[in-house]
Formats: sequence, C-alpha cells, structure tokens
Amino acid sequence: MLSTILAQAIERPEIDWHAVSPELLLLGGGALVTVIDLIFLERARRFMPTLTSLVFLVALVPVLTLWGQGDDLPRVMWDGAYVVDNYSLVLKGLFLLSGYVIVLLSTNYMSEGDYYDSEYYQLISASVLGMLVMTSARDLVSIFVAIELVSIPAYLMAAWRKRDLKSNEAGLKYMLMGVFASAILLYGMSLLYGLSGSTKLSDIAETISIGESKPIITLAIVFTVIGFGFKVSAVPFHTWAPDTYEGAPTPLTAFLSVASKAAGFVALVTVVIIAFPGQAEVVEPLMWVFSALTMTVGNLIALRQTNLVRMLAYSGIAQAGYMMAPLAVYGGIEDRAASAVVTYLVIYAAMNLGAFAVVIIAARKTRSAEISSYGGLFNYAPGLTVAMTFFLFSLAGIPPVGGWWAKFEIFRILTEGNEVGGISLAVIAAVNAVIAAFYYLSIAKQMWFMPAPDGDETPISIPPSLAAAVGITLAVTIVTGVLPGLVSEMTDFVNVALP
Repeated sequence: MLSTILAQAIERPEIDWHAVSPELLLLGGGALVTVIDLIFLERARRFMPTLTSLVFLVALVPVLTLWGQGDDLPRVMWDGAYVVDNYSLVLKGLFLLSGYVIVLLSTNYMSEGDYYDSEYYQLISASVLGMLVMTSARDLVSIFVAIELVSIPAYLMAAWRKRDLKSNEAGLKYMLMGVFASAILLYGMSLLYGLSGSTKLSDIAETISIGESKPIITLAIVFTVIGFGFKVSAVPFHTWAPDTYEGAPTPLTAFLSVASKAAGFVALVTVVIIAFPGQAEVVEPLMWVFSALTMTVGNLIALRQTNLVRMLAYSGIAQAGYMMAPLAVYGGIEDRAASAVVTYLVIYAAMNLGAFAVVIIAARKTRSAEISSYGGLFNYAPGLTVAMTFFLFSLAGIPPVGGWWAKFEIFRILTEGNEVGGISLAVIAAVNAVIAAFYYLSIAKQMWFMPAPDGDETPISIPPSLAAAVGITLAVTIVTGVLPGLVSEMTDFVNVALP
C-alpha cells in the first residue's frame, strides 16, 4: 500500500520535490533524531543538540539553492494551495536559523537541569516544521494545520520544568488560551469557506471582493483577525504572554517571543494580503486599533517591570504593535506592506534572540532575572554588556544597529500615502518609541553605571554554544543596521505570495 502511494506521488507532476525539500529534510531529520533516541536512549542525550542543529542547517541548503534560482519562482503546487516564492524562502531561512539559535541557547540550559533532552529537541523540530509549512500555505486548511503544528509542541515545552509550579502554570495558560484562539479562528475560517465555497485564499478573495461588503463578510474577517491576534499576543488578547514567558524555560521564551510570534504574523499577513485585498475598508480600521493599543499598552506596562524577562515579554507585545502597523494602510500597497513586516520580523528575531541569550548567560551567575541583578555587569562581563547594549539600542530603534531600519520601514509605509490614518498611527508609534527607549536605556544604565548588588564581580563562564548565539545575533543586528540595503533587497517582493 505504502509503495503504491509513493509511486503515485512521484508520478504527480504538481509536486516539485526541490521546492518542498526543506520541509521533507526537516521532517526526515526529526524522524531520525526520534529513532536514534529510541534506540540509544540515555547514550544519545548528549548528541541531540548537535544532531538537531545539523538538521536545521541541512534543511537550509535547499532554501539557498531555491533562492539562487529566482527566475524559476514562484513554484506553485496543488492547484495554488502551496506556493514557494521569495516571500516564503526568506521566512523559511529566518525560521531555520532561529531554530538553530534556539538549540544553541538550549544546549547548556537543558543539560545542566533535571530535564530529559531528546523529546525537547524533537518538539522544536516539529514546531519549526509547522513554520516552514506556514510560509508557503495558501489555503485555510493548511494554514490552520501549520498553526497547530507550531503551537502544540510549544504548549508541551512551556511546561517542561515539570517540578516548577510557574512552568506548569505557563504551559496550562498557554494551552487554554491557544485552544480558545483556535476556536475563534476556526469560526472565522468556516464563515469564509461558507461564503466562497473554497478554502483557497485566492478563491476567497475573488468571492468577497465582488459587490459591497456584507455584515457576514465583516464578521468573518473580524473573527479571523482576532484569532490571529491571540497568536501574536496583540492587545487585548495578550494576557497569556507575560506569565507564559516568565514561567517557561528561558530558551523556550526566546522561541515563543520570536519564532512562534513570527509564524503568527506570517499567517496574518498571508491571509490579509491575499484573501482580503478588496476588504481594506474593514481590515484597516481593525488593524489600526489593534496596532495602536498593542504598542501603547505593551510599552506602558513594560515601564513598571522589575523582572527583565517580563519586561521583554511586554516589549515583545509592543513590538507586535509596530509589526501590525503596515496592515493598517495596506490597501493598494500590499507587496510593500508585506515587505515592511518581514523586514521587521528578520531584524526583530536577531535582536530579541540576542537579548535573551544575554539573559541566559547572566542568569548562570546571578540566578535571577531581576533588572537590579544586572548592576555592575560591565565590571565583570564587559563584552556581554556591550552586546546587550547593542541589542537594547536596536530594540529601541537607535542607529546604527538594525532596529532603526525596521522602524524606519514602518514609518515610511505609514506616511507615504499622506492618509490621516497612517500619519496618526505614525505619530502614536513615534511617541511609543520614545517611551520604549526609556526602559531599554534604564537597563543599559544599570549594567554600565550601577554597582553589583552583592559586590561579587567574579567573571561569568560563557559556554561556546551561548557565545556562538550571541555572536550570530549580534553580527546580524549590526550588519542590518549599517547595511540596511541587504535586508531590504531580500524582502523586496514582487507579487508577493500570489499563486
């Protein structure tokens, strides 16, 4: 039976094996890691991080080879339900590299704790696989399956510290809110299917763009956008994020705040740009409200935090508000709006992962994530302090590091049409950037000028994996700020995501 199915699949001309090879390699690599774990058990534990890292790097190879064949893109499969184009390839590369950095962050954290390694890395591989599928999905069913493939492993990993009540609470809250969000999203998708008779985004766009907008269409759009709002922790659907981020293992917090959030944004952008191009009058006001609320509430609450992980959680909520801003003015400039969001995602991934890498390293000495524990960090870890300062400056949007270019692209999209909605949102974003700079710079002040709380200035021992994670993310953060044309060229799409 299996051989017959495989033979039929090989004969089907719509399957482009090269185009889907990143997903297949990651799937096969994850299966290999599982088999090795089952056979060798405890003896395989120390090899799991290395094997998983190799799987991510191997899966990155066909992404690069496909990128090099840009003239042959897009590759369309299954009647337009799955598309491989520049848009999806940039995001596949982002997710694979983010997964690789997360493994670097997790290696010592897991091996030095009372946790079993192998399943953790298998779950990371499964979640990243869902992200790869998400980038090319152009069908409601495949988008929903990809979202759940991203989310379900994350629910399990959030509660990975089984004997820690906060970790159990984090996993439970994340799961309950995730299931609730999935129900809302499914309801919106079911309405879209009922209206169009199809799950393909291009077919939905043709159906709901005909004639005047109807209340049922508005309802479908609102429920769909709200479902994605939970996934990206947009206000007022953000309440799960701070407790989950604080209680989950710190490497997983980095994973949730970057890769998982980015996957939610990919789904949101894909659906809005492809399925709702004729419903801008419904989507844009909704996204304007969500963007303004998210960046403002996130920044104001971040000001009051004394725990750095919770502060980064609320900072991530505020950053989501900036990322949603281009969707508040996307009508007629769909490709440029998508490019601005992806540019922000790429730079945000580097600077936020780098910040969490520093948090993990510092916690090896301080055993605390309290901001006060970072006093005097420059005296005993000057290199780490400089790196963290670059990451904080980038998050605040201060040149010459990458965050300034990410915010510049957002402001450019908001103001280029001289629309009242776009300009007013740009003003709100500018005010929020000033608010954010205050709490980011207060951390830098603590590291550079305040004394160590206990007077202990013993140097920190930095494992090679964590040093590599800081080095990779710092290099990307600096390069994207000094040479912004590189990231702009990668994210400058034409006819983005259209089959």
